[in-house]
Amino acid sequence: MLAFVVRAALSGVIVALVASIARRSPAAGALIASLPLVSVLGMIWLWRDTGDRVRMAAHAEATFWYVLPSLPMFLLIPALLRHDVGFPLALAAGCVLTMLLYLATVAIAARFGVTL
Repeated sequence: MLAFVVRAALSGVIVALVASIARRSPAAGALIASLPLVSVLGMIWLWRDTGDRVRMAAHAEATFWYVLPSLPMFLLIPALLRHDVGFPLALAAGCVLTMLLYLATVAIAARFGVTL
């Protein structure tokens, strides 16, 4: 339980740090947010918990494939905001697009023998 609390606290600090920096400099906040900090921390914790090379390799590979369909969200949201769509609706549209692209990615990857 203590490990969970430490992990949650560290993750929360990262999110708060990104938000604080982004208020001063959107580009700097974006740079920090784009770093794979959560992925790296997740891999460290997964390794610590399991030490399983096969599981770690599968996790890292799946992370790669899931990052790709999430990228268009970061183009859709600003496009909608620039066209006077409210932030909650733009964010929801970005999330829906990402979910649809996740489903498409899983289906397409399966055709090439990649199991996600």
